[in-house]
Amino acid sequence: MNFPENLRYTKEHEWISIEGNVATIGITEFAQGELGDIIYVDIESLGKELTANAVFGTVEAVKTVSDLFLPIAGTPTEKNPLLESQPELVNQDPYGDGWMVKMTISNPSEIDSLLDVASYKALIGA
Repeated sequence: MNFPENLRYTKEHEWISIEGNVATIGITEFAQGELGDIIYVDIESLGKELTANAVFGTVEAVKTVSDLFLPIAGTPTEKNPLLESQPELVNQDPYGDGWMVKMTISNPSEIDSLLDVASYKALIGA
């Protein structure tokens, strides 16, 4: 299983990458494996200021629908346009082409409360 060192993780299995004041968010390889084949990603929160742990969308797999939680506070500004026609990218490349949303960060210090790679691996027993 892949665990990129440059990312931070949540207990709900989202990952976050930060460049300046912009964060990119997706779900982890572990999460997509647990969900199974992803058939739809729904993000309706663009332009809305959200708090950390707020639901920013849902991901639908063949047998379940799961909420997506924002790792830190901010405003989602862009959703991955590739997922409209290719939701399976979340399964195929969760840390690359399968990203879900980009957001403007409200409080950069919140990143310190997220899990590093070692802590995330311990959480899932890897």
